[in-house]
Amino acid sequence: MPPLSIMVKPASSNCNLRCEYCFYSDVASKREFPNFGIMSEDTAQNLISSALEFADGESISFAFQGGEPVLAGLDYFKDFTAFVKENNPKNSKIFYSLQTNGTLLNDEFANFFKENEFLIGLSLDGDFENNSFRKDANGQNSYYKIIKAADLLEKYGVEFNILTVLTGRCADNCEKIYRHFRSKGYKYLQFIPCLRPFESEEESELYMTAEQYANFLIRTFNLYAKDFVRGNYVSIRQFDNLVRMYLGENPEQCGMCGHCTHQFVAEGNGNIYPCDFYCTDKYLLGNICDTSLEKMANSEKAKDFIRESLQIPDKCKQCRFFALCRAGGCKRQRADRDYCESYQKFFSSCLPLFRVFDKG
Repeated sequence: MPPLSIMVKPASSNCNLRCEYCFYSDVASKREFPNFGIMSEDTAQNLISSALEFADGESISFAFQGGEPVLAGLDYFKDFTAFVKENNPKNSKIFYSLQTNGTLLNDEFANFFKENEFLIGLSLDGDFENNSFRKDANGQNSYYKIIKAADLLEKYGVEFNILTVLTGRCADNCEKIYRHFRSKGYKYLQFIPCLRPFESEEESELYMTAEQYANFLIRTFNLYAKDFVRGNYVSIRQFDNLVRMYLGENPEQCGMCGHCTHQFVAEGNGNIYPCDFYCTDKYLLGNICDTSLEKMANSEKAKDFIRESLQIPDKCKQCRFFALCRAGGCKRQRADRDYCESYQKFFSSCLPLFRVFDKG
């Protein structure tokens, strides 16, 4: 079987920030129980045991997200990694990552991340002005606390990426944001389009128009390509994957292959869902405390979730950019807004630049 990917929400939807665009707050609000609390030791052990059995010696990626996952406490992560080490008889290769707003990190967390080779995703939307949607419980901009967390991770030599929620405002200021990150020495970036709440057609500076997204893609890719040619390469995950696809390789980022794949999201109480964007009662696959991951993966509900994503719009079948665009990527993003016009403009403008990455 292919490598196993499990997203773990050890603190459920709990979070110490109040970001204006939080998609998981919206997702959780659609459930009968929005918050399942902190994951118990028994639940974590059930999850780990089932994952190791299902992987059957293949690699496993445990990605901790939230809410804010570090609210579960450092002991939770120490117990989790210790149990994996003690119960991995087939020696599955284990990869750990954790997405955090960074405001609660301290030396003990940073040292643990380094010792256990965690890859950290640090949420930051740019400079102080562009980070203004990322607020604490008192409504204050969290920018300086996040920068302090980045400095702490660098101090301990912890690998980390910057994850930016791509709002309309950020798209308009993409060059300023890119240069700000580069000035800080941040070499690994991700830009995730800001999603509207389920079934919402709301318009605001939070949500990009097709024109704003096209401008972001074109302007930022030009900076990305120029820095690559100059020997000052800055990784931008979406562009890295598009370049891989242009060179005939497979993308590694979920959503960019054009259809869903087997993913598992484990909520605080052990509930398992097929995707972070669909952790609702409708898509509940079961609970890890009474059902194995293998059984849930082979359930009709899990298969139907993937089948839904395989449908390709008729307009995409004849599109000359389909091999790269893959019908607009992630199913949830396609449901939020049609960015076909954005991708058409981007590829028409920038496809010649892709040649600089082909070393032949």
